[in-house]
This record gives sequence, C-alpha cells and structure tokens, in this order.
Amino acid sequence: MKLSPTLAGASLVVLATVGFSCMHAMIQYLGKQGLHGFEIAFFRNLFGMIVLGPILIKHGLEPFRTTKLRLHFIRAGVNSVAMLMFFYGITTGIALGLVQALSFTAPLFTSILAVIFLGERMRAHRWTALFVGFIGTLIILRPGVAEIPAGAWLLLGAAMMWGIAMVIIKRLTATDSAVTVSLYMVVMLTPISGIAASFFWQWPTTEQFMWLVAIAVIGTGAQLAFTQAFRLADATAVLPFDFSKLIWSALLGWIFFAQVLDVWVWVGAILIFFSGFYIAYRERKVSGAEPVVREPMRPV
Repeated sequence: MKLSPTLAGASLVVLATVGFSCMHAMIQYLGKQGLHGFEIAFFRNLFGMIVLGPILIKHGLEPFRTTKLRLHFIRAGVNSVAMLMFFYGITTGIALGLVQALSFTAPLFTSILAVIFLGERMRAHRWTALFVGFIGTLIILRPGVAEIPAGAWLLLGAAMMWGIAMVIIKRLTATDSAVTVSLYMVVMLTPISGIAASFFWQWPTTEQFMWLVAIAVIGTGAQLAFTQAFRLADATAVLPFDFSKLIWSALLGWIFFAQVLDVWVWVGAILIFFSGFYIAYRERKVSGAEPVVREPMRPV
C-alpha cells in the first residue's frame, strides 16, 4: 500500500528523530570513554562525506559553481563552530533529553537574526511566539534556582551559531541550489573539524572506531530522511513529529545512562517547540507558500 505524501513525510521525520537520538547517545557513550567531542565531530564529518560519496560522484563538479564562495566559507566556519560546541556539549554528560529540549531554540535564534541581518519583518504574533519560546528556555534552565550545567551553555551557543548559519543559508539559496549549499558544507566541515580535533587527538580503539562509523552512517541517514520528509509533505503537517526526538532521547538517557528528566524540562521543551512551530506556521500563512526546509534545523 502506497503511503500518502503527508504520512510518508511524518514517518520519515519520526525515523530521523530516532536516528538523531541514537547518534547523540553514541556520542555521549564515546565521550564517557575519553574521546573528545571535537574528534567525534571530525569522524562524523569524514565518514559522512564518504557515505555521500556516490552523490558527489553523480553530480560531479557542476554543483560547485558559485559566485558566493566567500559566503560559503563563512557559513562553513559558523557551522563548524556550532557543530563542535554541540558535540562537545553532549560529551559533558548532560542529559540527552535536555540536549533535545535546548536544540528546539535554534529556530528562535534564526527568526531574530533574520530580522537583524536580512531585514525580515516581525509581526506581533511572531514576537509573542519568540517570547514564549525564551520563557520555555528559562523554565528549563531556571537560572538562580538550579545550577546550569556547562553543557547547557554550549548547546545554547550551538543553537545560536546554527541560527546564524541558517540566515547565511537563506542568502546562499537565493542564487545557489540546495545541492551546491550542501556539498560545500560537507567538503568544508571535514578539514575544519579535523584541525580542531588535532589539538585533542587520541587514536580510537577498534570498538570506538566502529561506533564512530555508526555515528556517521546513522547521522547522515537521519539527515537525508529529515530533508526528504520536507520535500514530500507540508512542513506544518510533519514538523510536530520532530518533537518525538525528546521522547526517544529521554528514553535512551534513562536506559543507558540512568538520566531522569524533571517536569520543568518537559514543560519548557513544549513551550519552545510549539513557539518554533507557530513561527513556521505564520511564515507559511503570511507568505502564502510553503517555506522550503533544505536542511535539518540542527548542527549535526
């Protein structure tokens, strides 16, 4: 039986959230074994590029034609910082569910930065949604009431940097194809993360090497599934299923690392997620067209 585009898209989003959650659990496992987050990020990019090798071969050099090479380099640098902060944040031992809850803030940062750098208009509805989203962040972190772990600051920094990257992507895709933008990212992130990893290098064991391969394969597969979902179906129809990554991560954290999320993380995550969803909904309604989602809204 053939699935409808919406059901197929929703299924792919759920599959992607399972993949990302498993990848984050493996990153934390390797971090507990002593591998630095920067080194894990490097292998994630290196093996991920190998997985995407057939696509690179298929398209050849044609997609690399661009008039905005400098902007591609800037985007790669920003994206690298986001990814390195994200991976290192996970290896600090922060609860996996909290990782996902804070990752929901990325679209909020993107909206604010788009106003500053792209001159996009923000109406009262979107400002209200942003306010609710950042209230959700405060509920999760509870500054002054609970100690904020270092990993949380790293993840928020990664979300903000990813917001900057998404603003740059909006400019790039005005002239370059999504394939061109993606290929430059894959090619540039590997050497940049490799340089960062060299300062903390230790050769992985055979077991760790296998985990690193699994991280790259699962992470790349999850990215492709997430992107394909938004090509098949309306973003506002399938985006709510992205919230399931909090459930999977909370479950994996509880099973493998004895992590238990308190009720405030769930409450805050719900506020953040639905504020981001509402912003996407309003963008579609105001523009009268489906906003194109070219990449997962996460620095992985």
